[in-house]
Amino acid sequence: MKFMKQYILIGGSTGIGLEVAKELLDKGNRVHVMSRAKGRLPDHENLHHWRVDVTSENPEFPKFKEPVDGLVYFPGNINLKPFRGLKPDVFRDDFELNAIGLVKSLQAYFTNLNKADQASIVAFSTVAVQTGMAYHASVAAAKGAVEGIVRSLSAEFAPKIRVNAVAPSLTETSLSEGFLDSEQKKENSMKRHPLGRYGQPQDLASAVLFLLGEESSWITGQVLHVDGGLSVVSKL
Repeated sequence: MKFMKQYILIGGSTGIGLEVAKELLDKGNRVHVMSRAKGRLPDHENLHHWRVDVTSENPEFPKFKEPVDGLVYFPGNINLKPFRGLKPDVFRDDFELNAIGLVKSLQAYFTNLNKADQASIVAFSTVAVQTGMAYHASVAAAKGAVEGIVRSLSAEFAPKIRVNAVAPSLTETSLSEGFLDSEQKKENSMKRHPLGRYGQPQDLASAVLFLLGEESSWITGQVLHVDGGLSVVSKL
C-alpha cells in the first residue's frame, strides 16, 4: 500500500500517542511506533511497531533510508513528591527519560528528517514548567530542559526542520490513573482548570497533528499550552 508521508512516534503505543497514530494512519501515512510494548496499537499494514527502550545506554533504533516527515517524542512521567524526599537520582532518572531520550531519538533520525521537504519535530513539556506547582520540582526540571532543547534546535535546524513542543496539564491516560481514581479527585481536577475539565488524549493529539501538518508550516520554536487555561487564566 502506498503512503503519503512517514512518521516516527517514540513511546506512542497508548494514550495520546495511540490517538496520533490512528489519525496519521487514517490519512494514509506510514507510522513507525517505537516503545517497550505494543500496547493497544491496531494491526495495520502501514503501522510498524519496534521494541525500543530509550532509557537504555544504547537504544537499538531501527534504521531507515527514506525521509521521515515527522517525529514525536511522547515519553514522560508524573513524579510528584515533596522536594525534601527527592534524591538526586530521581532528578537524574527524570532527566534521562525526558531530555536525554529525546536527544538520542533526534540524533538517530536527524539524517532522515533532513531528507524531507520540511520535517516537523514535536516534543512534550508540561504546564508545570511555566506555572510553579508544588511537588513538581523533578519533572519540571526535566521538562524545562526539553523546552530549552526545542528552542535551541528550532534555531539550529531552521529552515528545513521545525521543532515545537506541547505542554499539557493533567490528561486522562494510564499515566494519570492515580490522580483520577475517584470521583472526588476528578471533581477537584475539573475545578482547578478554568475550562472546567481535565484533558483527554484527543485534546493533545489534535495539537500534535496540527504541529506536524502544513497548517503550522510557519511555526517553530514554540511551546503550545494545551492545559484548559491553567497556565495563564485565573478564575479569581
